[in-house]
Amino acid sequence: MLVGLTYDLKADYLAMGFSEEEAAEFDSPATIEAIEEALQSHGFLTERVGALPSLASALLQGKRWDIVFNIAEGLHGFARESQVPALLDYYNIPCVFSDAMTLGVCLHKGITKHVVRDKGVPTADFAVVEDAEGAYAVNLPYPLFVKPVAEGTGIGVGAASKVRTREELVAACEHVLARYNQPALVETFLSGRELTVGIVGTGRNARALGALEVVFASSAESDAYGYVNKAEYLDRMQYHLAEDEVGRYAAQVALDAWRALGCRDGGRVDVRLDADGVPNFIEVNPLAGLHPVNSDLPILCYKMGITYRQLIGDIMESALERTGLGSMPVSPVRQAVESAAEAVR
Repeated sequence: MLVGLTYDLKADYLAMGFSEEEAAEFDSPATIEAIEEALQSHGFLTERVGALPSLASALLQGKRWDIVFNIAEGLHGFARESQVPALLDYYNIPCVFSDAMTLGVCLHKGITKHVVRDKGVPTADFAVVEDAEGAYAVNLPYPLFVKPVAEGTGIGVGAASKVRTREELVAACEHVLARYNQPALVETFLSGRELTVGIVGTGRNARALGALEVVFASSAESDAYGYVNKAEYLDRMQYHLAEDEVGRYAAQVALDAWRALGCRDGGRVDVRLDADGVPNFIEVNPLAGLHPVNSDLPILCYKMGITYRQLIGDIMESALERTGLGSMPVSPVRQAVESAAEAVR
């Protein structure tokens, strides 16, 4: 089975003049190598395709794959994460992870929260501010939390995101509107523990791998698991498994949100407790980072005793099952073990 790999390399965008922050969501060669090695260890053939222009060129030349392992973030607009899956849909080529519609919904945090709230999933009250005047119309109790409506990797989130007055709210919204050229999401501030829940599978078959609590060290920007804290996580952050009742409650909230949004195969859901100790949905990461060392989902898996190879295998198993492509191929390692066992018998 031939698996194409679609992705955006951070170095390519830095070379084009993008800033470190603008290219923060893109991937390193280490991530692509780790994914490729894991897939090959499960018996898949792989081919690196790259970003959307390379994919489009290959398709026009008649190139095809049995399935595409897509982690491309895209470049412009609210539908940027949807671009690769949408193109693959046109050519009737299945892809791993969520489809174009779900990725579009999940990138816009305001629309995401409308969906999960409609499904009864706890989430903080919110407003989407589309211009400076809209900030004055927000009628929510302080403190509030302000961030860009469609960014990942903690971009636009920091100490100034928590606001306590109307003046701070207006300033924070104006900053988001001007710097990121998109609306600001304003939420009532959640004061409790913050957790991220790893999920593999689709629909009824989705399951929570576990909950990882994000703890702020003394050197961290408090109250905001944002860009700087994530970039300097070794010094600023601590991660602990949440294996208590809160962790289990958070995992159920995350699963409910995952299913409500139609997310597929694998990813993360971020949850934070309110003042009453109720886990509230923050956002979903249907294209979660897969760097083998730095990304939250692999970190959670390692702490759960799940290897990177197992994680990629579980993701692929979900994709093959829901697309009807069959079962996982027999890996060379497993084949050798079974052959040796048979020789002994």
